[in-house]
Amino acid sequence: MSQSTTDRSPSGERHAPGRGGPLAHMLLNIALAALFTALFVRAQALPSSMWEPLGSGSFPRLVLAALVALNLAIAFKEARAFLRQSAGERGQVGAWIWRHRLAFAVLALFAVYIIALPWLGFSLASLAFLLAGQWLLGARSLKALAIAVVVALVFSLGVDTLFRDVFVISLPRGLFG
Repeated sequence: MSQSTTDRSPSGERHAPGRGGPLAHMLLNIALAALFTALFVRAQALPSSMWEPLGSGSFPRLVLAALVALNLAIAFKEARAFLRQSAGERGQVGAWIWRHRLAFAVLALFAVYIIALPWLGFSLASLAFLLAGQWLLGARSLKALAIAVVVALVFSLGVDTLFRDVFVISLPRGLFG
């Protein structure tokens, strides 16, 4: 992603590039690294399987460790960029957040999905997540919403059926399962 010579705020004002972008990237990546570290620790409690020598938490922990390393590397890179730049005008962090509002909305939707998963079960939580995510990303017309419903049904119910009947792995059933 290239950085332009000027940034626009939500009100359309132009700002000279400054420390806002690198600071916001650095803080976001540190927060994500902390979240992934907590999930890494929590993955240790996953039940072990008699068929897997490494245990069911091995793959999630490997992925989470890689994500933590990636986020810390990005935070370090952005910290160096932050220190190289002069202080900019006020409001640059807010402008950066405004430009990335869709990414934050999807991240918040994913957090709600993770929280709702044990209660609603995989199928229902995934169906709601996929429908809401597609709406959030722009499916507004009747045709796009119909396609979104089909995609959500196929991926939520199809993945659940695939794991249950083919892989013989039980996904969370929730209150209704």
